[in-house]
Amino acid sequence: MAAGEVLDLFGSAIWLVVMIASVIVLPGLVVGLVVSVFQAATQINEQTLSFLPRLVVTLLALMWFGPWIVTKLSDLFHFLFMNIPRMIG
Repeated sequence: MAAGEVLDLFGSAIWLVVMIASVIVLPGLVVGLVVSVFQAATQINEQTLSFLPRLVVTLLALMWFGPWIVTKLSDLFHFLFMNIPRMIG
């Protein structure tokens, strides 16, 4: 297996990790920003007000995008397992 193929596989795996992490983290970041602006505008300084909406949105994002994440991971592993003979010999 050539170094270029290894780098391509590594790059695609890293890109998949970035996509999966961004799908989970970005909605929480957006909700956190909205709640922070609301807290700054109303001068409410409650910690649970900033934590609970982010937690709920992150869990909803996991529920919503969970099947897509599992499909992407299983496709990558299927590709890797099917191409093991080509990769090692």
